[in-house]
Parts: sequence; C-alpha cells; structure tokens
Amino acid sequence: MNISIRKARKEDAREAVPLIMEAIGDIAMHITGETEKTKVTEEFEHLFTRTDNRHSYLYTYIAEMEGSVAGVLVFYSAEQATTLDANLEEYLSNKKGTAVKIDPETLPGEWYVDTVVVNPTYRGQGIGTKLLNYAEQLVKSFGGGKLSLNVETEKYAAISLYNRLSFDNVCPWTIIGEPFYHMVKTVKAD
Repeated sequence: MNISIRKARKEDAREAVPLIMEAIGDIAMHITGETEKTKVTEEFEHLFTRTDNRHSYLYTYIAEMEGSVAGVLVFYSAEQATTLDANLEEYLSNKKGTAVKIDPETLPGEWYVDTVVVNPTYRGQGIGTKLLNYAEQLVKSFGGGKLSLNVETEKYAAISLYNRLSFDNVCPWTIIGEPFYHMVKTVKAD
C-alpha cells in the first residue's frame, strides 16, 4: 500500500469536495449558504479554490493512492480559524443579504482537524490514521501544542479511533445546533 500525503491543489476540488461534504454533512449547507445538493457542491468547490476560508485548498492535505484521492485532511490553527471564519461570514452575509454566523469549532491556541475523511474505496486500510498522524507531525513541526477535533456524539467508530490515538474528550460542543464532543491531544515538539 503506497500512500503519499501532499498539500492540496485547486484542481483537487472535484475529488476532494464530495468527500469533505460527506464527512461534514449538513454543515456543508450552512457554510455554502445553499440547500440543493448540486448547488452546495458547486459553491463548496468554489470555496475550495479560494484562499480565504476554512475549506480552501491552502488548508487541505490529500492522501493519494494509485493516483486517486484516497483521503482528505483539512487542518488549521485556532488563530487562522478566527480570520477564515470572519471572511466566510462576510462572504455569506453579502451573498444572502443577511448576517450569517459560523459556529466556532476550536478553542484558542489549538491546532484543529476540521475534517478527516477517507474515500469509501480505500476505507479499512489505515488512511484515516495516517492523515491524523500527519496532522500530529505538522503540530510537532510547528513547535507542539494541542491538536483538536470535533466528532458527532453518535459516531462511535470514529470516537474509538480517536481514543486509540490518545485524544481525550474534553468537553461537549455544539455545531449548527447538533451535539459533538471536542477531543484534544497534546503533542510535544520535535
């Protein structure tokens, strides 16, 4: 199994966006301001190719296998999230003509795994773990710190994986009115 992880490129949008949308569910409608699946996808692809929001290719990493997108990691710092979400709020508010608020997903000082998802064709091969380990290596290279993520409370397999990787459930969290667990792992610098 030859898996490589690289920074995303704009042209990855067509393969990466449907995977991200699958992972984040209804949040995709909220961050695109659309409700119809085709429109959500088109708008999400547009956001992916921009540089000023949390789902930009600039904050995305691709696990490649056999020349295909096998998995996706969206990763940024809490400080970046503040600016990225403010940009997205402004964009969506202008688009809709009414104020839009993006729920915060991370605590100050954290490095945040916004999304980790594996292409169904490649599931069960450890790619999700490799992407999470890659995020951990990024945190180490940035001097260490807290690596965090949110997981829906009923995603038991994901919670089990995160526990195996030493993430602790530190507090309940709410995103678009839905319950999540905020899980954190402390990562030491290299």
